[in-house]
Amino acid sequence: MAGAGHAIGIDLGTTYSCVAVWQHDSIEVIVNDQGNRTTPSYVAFTNNERLIGDAAYNLVIRNPTNTIFDGKRLIGRRFSDECVQNDMKHWPFKVIQGPDDKPKIVVTHMGVEKQFAAEEISSLVLVKMQEIAEAYLGSTVKNAVITVPAYFNDSQRQATKNAGASAGLNVMRIINEPTAAAIAYGLHKKAGWYSKRNVMIFDLGGGTLDVSLLTIADSVFEVRATSGDTHLGGSDFDNRMVNYCVEQFKRKHKVDISGNSKALMRLRNASEKAKRRLSFTSETDIDIDCLDQGVDFCLNITRAKFEQLNMDFFEKCVEPVQKCLKDANMDISSIHDVVLVGGSSRIPKVQQLLLDVFEGKELCKGINPDEAVAYGAAVHAAVLSGGNLTGKLEDFTLLDVTPLSLGVATSLSTGEKHFMKVVIPRNTRIPVTKNQNLTTACDNQAVVPFRIYEGESSTTTNNNLLDEFYLCDVPLAPQGVPEFDVCFDIDVNGILSVSAEDKSTGQKKGITFNSDRRTSEGIETFP
Repeated sequence: MAGAGHAIGIDLGTTYSCVAVWQHDSIEVIVNDQGNRTTPSYVAFTNNERLIGDAAYNLVIRNPTNTIFDGKRLIGRRFSDECVQNDMKHWPFKVIQGPDDKPKIVVTHMGVEKQFAAEEISSLVLVKMQEIAEAYLGSTVKNAVITVPAYFNDSQRQATKNAGASAGLNVMRIINEPTAAAIAYGLHKKAGWYSKRNVMIFDLGGGTLDVSLLTIADSVFEVRATSGDTHLGGSDFDNRMVNYCVEQFKRKHKVDISGNSKALMRLRNASEKAKRRLSFTSETDIDIDCLDQGVDFCLNITRAKFEQLNMDFFEKCVEPVQKCLKDANMDISSIHDVVLVGGSSRIPKVQQLLLDVFEGKELCKGINPDEAVAYGAAVHAAVLSGGNLTGKLEDFTLLDVTPLSLGVATSLSTGEKHFMKVVIPRNTRIPVTKNQNLTTACDNQAVVPFRIYEGESSTTTNNNLLDEFYLCDVPLAPQGVPEFDVCFDIDVNGILSVSAEDKSTGQKKGITFNSDRRTSEGIETFP
């Protein structure tokens, strides 16, 4: 591959992003203009410029209300989501409710108030990663594989793909972060390449947790099961430390700094650094000069205290591990390797809890947890672009799964409403197409709604509504007579499309966004 033919792999992270490329028969993780191999996923707006990456990160204390981070925690979510409301308490920047319950970030840029969607912020970070690659390669780069958490839902995946397109990239594929890390691990462990291995990837980053169980054999990477939490990571641990520091400052000095955004950002930065230090030392100091009203802040914090503050989070980290094993129908003795990925996987207590689950089995720390995802994405990008991979990845095959069950709202023949008929169960291999026959739930029904949900509950009220559409002008007939063929299709990026066809007329509709949340009465499963 040469020139514009380069295809890059981008790990678009909550707190840091990373870019890599296949070149000279190996993967190279690309350093940015500051000489760093990872770049902060920060965007800052000032009176005269827009800054991305390290330059934005360096402004966060001086300009907290106009420096945006954690954009990935908003992407593809609704403003009314509980996790968005909780996050807003910790962010110095303003988030408001936009059209269709979409969160909008409000900043002042060049003296003018502007609103940005989360994917626009992510798009700017992707532009920065593209520029880093182009500066290194000395040529234009258009093709990219972008990674997302395995547990991202359909709207989050679509929003990430849209962010790539807005950045001017041809998004060749959206792949799951733990799957990309498994590719990196598979290449790294060439000695065991041709023996079948069951590998669990534990990926705990700045904002998300993914656990995936794969079988790797003969260059085939097969995901057996995946689980996780799209809202659990290093940022949450930082927030707990910040809250603790605010309490200590209030107790010592009778001053509440919870409304002081600059002071809170200084505490957040100091807490993040202290958290990192506590991974290799048993105690550390947080020292901040003139935190508020000229008062200095000094606090000694032990690893034990940090663990106590976050113990509920740490215990939540091992729940997806158990779920993954159960879904794959495997026990711990069948797992050959447990691979740690993501910066937060360095935390000793997290490692100890994993060791307890796997009964003391040694954890694999052989790959760089900050770079493995971008590394694997770059490998996949090289394969997709048909590069000469010198036999290292001959017959490379990636078999991934969908993380959440997908279905349609129906009414049961018993009269029970709001029932979800699962069409594609979770951990189904993708790409996949599945059909489901439905019929009407009452006589002479001229309009039939199709409401598409994702989630594991049998009732739609506990699941996430993705979208809805309608078939109109259905010929009047008694209940149960009309037949509708509903087709669910998930592509290689894990993105869903749904269509429904009236078999009597041939009328067909595909999924379109409709913010009018009408009821799902009138669809029931066709026997």
